[in-house]
Amino acid sequence: MHAYQPTKLKLNHCFVEDMEIVYQQPHIDREIESLKERIHPPRVCIDNDSCRNCTVVKIDRANKHGILLEMVQALTDLDLIISKSYISSDGGWLMDVFHVKDQIGNKLTDKSLVNHIEQILCECTAKSNGETSSETVQHCCKGPQEANVAIEVIGTDRPGLFSEISVVLMDLGFNIISAKAWTHNDKVVCIIYPEDASRPGPINERERLAQVVDQIRNVIEANEGKGDKDMRSVVLKSSTTGHSHTERRLHQMMYAASDYESCHACHGDNDSEHKRQYDGTHVSVDRYQGRDYWVVNVRSRDRPKLLFDIVCMLTDMQYEVFHAAVTSNSPMAEQEYFIRNQGSSNLDNETEKQRLTLCLIAAIECRASHGLKVDIRTQNKMGLLSKVTQVIHENGLSITRIEFGVEGEAAIGSLYVTGCSGQDVNENIVELIKREIGGSIVLAQSSPYRDSQSSSSSNNSRDVIPTFSFGGMIRSHLERLINNFRPIRS
Repeated sequence: MHAYQPTKLKLNHCFVEDMEIVYQQPHIDREIESLKERIHPPRVCIDNDSCRNCTVVKIDRANKHGILLEMVQALTDLDLIISKSYISSDGGWLMDVFHVKDQIGNKLTDKSLVNHIEQILCECTAKSNGETSSETVQHCCKGPQEANVAIEVIGTDRPGLFSEISVVLMDLGFNIISAKAWTHNDKVVCIIYPEDASRPGPINERERLAQVVDQIRNVIEANEGKGDKDMRSVVLKSSTTGHSHTERRLHQMMYAASDYESCHACHGDNDSEHKRQYDGTHVSVDRYQGRDYWVVNVRSRDRPKLLFDIVCMLTDMQYEVFHAAVTSNSPMAEQEYFIRNQGSSNLDNETEKQRLTLCLIAAIECRASHGLKVDIRTQNKMGLLSKVTQVIHENGLSITRIEFGVEGEAAIGSLYVTGCSGQDVNENIVELIKREIGGSIVLAQSSPYRDSQSSSSSNNSRDVIPTFSFGGMIRSHLERLINNFRPIRS
């Protein structure tokens, strides 16, 4: 007589053995996941007729967490000014309208640009980690896409910090091909893309990269107390996981550094309304009775990328925007959002309301750049950023914000400079930088919310050169890119 042998039946990646089911990794059918969008694909309409002084962009598509940010991000990366917006996304579907202009206030009449906007708005998908696709702005110029590693730094701000970081990289044989740095409430965050100065191509020497991380960590830990340990970090990111959208990642890093906590010092409460009077910024959070929404009202000085900064913070704090109305009546902007938190239905939590208010204030203010704006365009060379930042530090000045990148053989950057003790910046710093690196320099007094484009053309400018702009770069490459586009889905 044969011994009993249990029978096994293989059914869709699981085994049935004497009624005991052992599950293997579930199979996810991507086709089923995207069924809603395939049945009702995104529709984008770009209308130049219904409004006299702006282009109206209308989007109709299935809603997902983060998709609003993806669309705002796509428009913002093209340096478009969003003057009005109406958001409606109840019932799993969104119908959004954006009134946009170019940087000089004109409608979008270039057909290649219009086609490109339609393409990226149809193709953009919600990605919670902020990754960008291969067709986004960051991949249209030399910079992040050319580097296989990124260095992310969070620390306590102090004069000369970025100069010391750039010196470390230069001494170890690396050149900076792209960098962005923000400072806010004594915190500093920066993302640096390096390349090997001795040879092009990916950086694969792990020992050298580990040495970079160790030495930069030593720099940011200098003069810091033990209590600040949780607020500083140096992280090496590989391109194998995909490049993050730089400015969204900077917001996430500022949030991780808890820069919003310092807003308590000048933050006033009045029952459920939380106010912040600083350069016209006012944020209030209230409950909308009967519909379980929080109503967020924001009034602040208008500036480029304001909508992006606010939506970025709401998205990363896991809030869903169901309805919104945004208007810009220069110099002020007014925004109203009806939101819910994905993880909590408790709308009476005063602590959470206060935290949301402070985080939105921080998101608005962290991009505000005080001081003297110095625009640089020169031939790219080894240690260029290190030399510029060293000149600024040696003259007793502090850098509050950096945007730097490489376009072809040219290095283009913007630095915002202030006195370490609040004193005015001597404009002779321009001549010192010119003497060190050559090239063209633009000098303009910057207010916290002044448009970077208008700053470059102000009466204080010494030379007239193009301002560093990823959006400007993409326009110069549209003719090349348009040939690679897939057909637009209707």
